[in-house]
Amino acid sequence: MSVRRLAEEQPESFAFTDSNIAWAEKEIAKYPEGRQASAVISLLWRAQEQEGWVSEPAIEVVAAMLDMPKIRVLEVATFYTMFLLEPVGRIAHLQVCGTTPCWLRGSDAIKDVCKARISAGQHQVSADGAFSWEEVECLGACVNAPLVQIGADTYEDLTAETFEVLLDNLAAGKPIAPGPQIDRHFSAPVGGSTTLVDAQAGGATEKPNPPEEVDNG
Repeated sequence: MSVRRLAEEQPESFAFTDSNIAWAEKEIAKYPEGRQASAVISLLWRAQEQEGWVSEPAIEVVAAMLDMPKIRVLEVATFYTMFLLEPVGRIAHLQVCGTTPCWLRGSDAIKDVCKARISAGQHQVSADGAFSWEEVECLGACVNAPLVQIGADTYEDLTAETFEVLLDNLAAGKPIAPGPQIDRHFSAPVGGSTTLVDAQAGGATEKPNPPEEVDNG
């Protein structure tokens, strides 16, 4: 994974909304005195949900709220690819898994679509401001490779063609369902069950033959 740095251009300031401040105070209160730093990921994620990305001023605000050195919060923000460190597309920022299982199952084709439809390089917003993209490390759904993540959701079992449709629907404001983009239930085998299948109508399941009796003499 490449080195992750803060964007060169930063806003002058950041402030949580009143409702997010109330939420943050409740989140911090979950932890015993002296352990408030445990809320750092939650607060960074809420800052990103509010602004669309994590800026340096947001990192400074979170550090102050948790009584943490700024460098410690920066370490967290730059370590996890879930945190977006520069402005992103207003509709969606797509994180394309490029780790070996996804690569073997066609993630290069997904990246080619991103380069053609969004931007030639990563971390660049499309000309219309709608989308941005980047390649990330394993997203933890290898059996459903290849996949992309948008926000907190993953879109799996993609091909270049189904990914194009996904982008079309996003651009048109149509609802998109997360999870497998083929006919499979979560991570179940492609093609359906191969064991414990119904043997006859009515839902009865075929029972195994009883073991043969052994004559011990």
